[in-house]
Amino acid sequence: MYEDKTLICKDCGNEFVFTAGEQEFYAEKGFVNEPQRCKDCRDAKKSAARNKETFIAVCADCGGEAKVPFKPRDDRPVYCSECFAKQRA
Repeated sequence: MYEDKTLICKDCGNEFVFTAGEQEFYAEKGFVNEPQRCKDCRDAKKSAARNKETFIAVCADCGGEAKVPFKPRDDRPVYCSECFAKQRA
């Protein structure tokens, strides 16, 4: 039913094969769009998403070290994970 297709990666411009097995997997999962990136570019994008920059700040509650995924501003308090959880409760 499915046949291998050659697609062009939108990031690197190289050709890659969208196999019949991959097409069947996509159909089973309900995906309607074909992949836009080759495996290497997909892996690179996933890796970049996992390695986001973190910033070190002083917790406004306990004074300990707080690692946060955003650049802290002077006009807003920053909390460590434990104090942040207490603030939410």
